[in-house]
Amino acid sequence: MPGKVYLIGAGPGDPGLFTLKGRAILERADCVIYDFFAAEELLRFCRPDAEKIFVGKRGGEPRRPQEEINQLLIAKAREVRTVARLKGGDPFVFGRGGEEALALVKAEIPFEVVPGVTSGVAAPAYAGIPITDRDLTSSVTFLAGHEDPSKEESAIDWQTVAIGSGTLVFFMGTRNLAAIASRLVAHGRSPQTPVAVIHWGTRPSQQVMTGTLQDISRRAGELRPPTVIVVGDVVKLREQLNWFERLPLFGKRIVITRTREQAGSLREALAELGAEIIEIATIQIRDPTSWAPLDNAIRRLPEFQYLLVTSVNGVRSFLSRLSTSGRDVRDLKGLTIGAIGPATAAEFARTGVKVDFVPKEYRAEGLLESLSSRDIRGKAFLIPRAKGARDLVPQVLRKRGARVEVVEAYETATSEIPWDELERLLTPPADMITFTSSSTASNFVKLCGNRPLKKVLSGVAVASIGPITSETVRKLGLQVTVEAGESTIPGLVEAIRKHFTL
Repeated sequence: MPGKVYLIGAGPGDPGLFTLKGRAILERADCVIYDFFAAEELLRFCRPDAEKIFVGKRGGEPRRPQEEINQLLIAKAREVRTVARLKGGDPFVFGRGGEEALALVKAEIPFEVVPGVTSGVAAPAYAGIPITDRDLTSSVTFLAGHEDPSKEESAIDWQTVAIGSGTLVFFMGTRNLAAIASRLVAHGRSPQTPVAVIHWGTRPSQQVMTGTLQDISRRAGELRPPTVIVVGDVVKLREQLNWFERLPLFGKRIVITRTREQAGSLREALAELGAEIIEIATIQIRDPTSWAPLDNAIRRLPEFQYLLVTSVNGVRSFLSRLSTSGRDVRDLKGLTIGAIGPATAAEFARTGVKVDFVPKEYRAEGLLESLSSRDIRGKAFLIPRAKGARDLVPQVLRKRGARVEVVEAYETATSEIPWDELERLLTPPADMITFTSSSTASNFVKLCGNRPLKKVLSGVAVASIGPITSETVRKLGLQVTVEAGESTIPGLVEAIRKHFTL
């Protein structure tokens, strides 16, 4: 039996507009076939072992014929169980989804259509243009701005379109902008009709040029595809409703160097402020060489009075091995639990464990300050942490007479990112790069190899989550532009916001 093909609308560009159903299919697809207009960030939802095939057009490369794409869908459906065809916008709105569906029907391949948010609606919305307004127009017409060149006559009834009072939305009409404006005027539309040309709508790189049918081709001459063209009086509302481009980080390219698993909160917070996010995961989290030391410590939990955890990954590894060892969170009763910061405490809270203290300063020194008034002589501390972490806490606690057992709960390693991929991610140059730990900074340097760091990050501002990370960054030869006042992700986001808005 053949597999099944899902024709999925990837939306207009903002990954946040991708549908829940589309994501669910990507998460289980064996093969993902995507095009140029589908946000590459959506591929993070794919299974690590899923086959990913790009069928779009990049640079000066030739466009892949539609018939070839159709045959690829059929071949992959016969080869694997689930095929996700990821298409920009909506598959059935100028997306050739109908052509692909008909080819699948002919080949007797089961398929399903998952609609997406079309750029004809989303791009104007992000440009502050409602395509309908009860005071201005109650109708809208979607049109192809670039018809099949093999047609002898236009399929558009320009006379009817021109004299109508509704909003006109043209897809893919960049190169025909002058001809579109000329035809509308020639068939009765006022030359003073407002027009907006929206390039990469809904993305942080969005550009909008406004004018009238009389002058828009001159004003928007430098804009390149892809664009959506809006014609009608509703364009005048942009001046009041332009919300997206007024976000504090709109148009800023910001690099995140956290692990993919931990990048979510920082990515979402910065994207909400309008930033374009480039993820370069400099760190991989790996299991320790042996679980024996941690498992042994967990078996002897009653021997300890304190449990100190200095990272979210430490909590995850510890609780995972707790379960593997046949114990659960009830066995933590009687332990005084300290977490280095609110994120670490929140990871405990997911399983119903409430920590006893979180320092005011979210680093090792703060953890020690929280313990300064306690009599810890003779007390036993268990510290599950990363291999190679700072030894400040264990050393100070031992000097104060405590018994300290440090066990490896995980280890960090530098990600494997080829230089050409790193160079691609950093082109065009970012406005800022963020480091949320010393490891993210030192690992980024390793990824650059022997290339001068100042040249790689020329003109790029550096944001650090706190003083320890800043110290590492400076030792690596970089200047810290922004340091979080509070060593947390919200603290870092606020510092970045202030940097770009003050």
